[in-house]
Amino acid sequence: MWPEVRSALRQATWRRALTREHALESLERLESAPIETNAYPGLGRDAWLVAEQLGWAKTYDAEYVALARHLGCRLLTADHRLRRGADPVVDVVRPAEL
Repeated sequence: MWPEVRSALRQATWRRALTREHALESLERLESAPIETNAYPGLGRDAWLVAEQLGWAKTYDAEYVALARHLGCRLLTADHRLRRGADPVVDVVRPAEL
């Protein structure tokens, strides 16, 4: 649920269907809702900011980038598009590079 809602809000902002302020307010309300989660604290907000920084409409891939940045590790992916896009933010490697 969390990545789906974050991604939908980011995409609506990217398409200018929602203002940034309204979307971030909605995101804040979601994250403060009385719902138990095992998510990394602040991951959703950081994924949003990564998507914004990289000009991505959605936050799906940004969740992986933000988590790698939180953990201080490299991002392993076979997705060439993700690799090219995320490289300015985290160290991205392909499986063949391990």
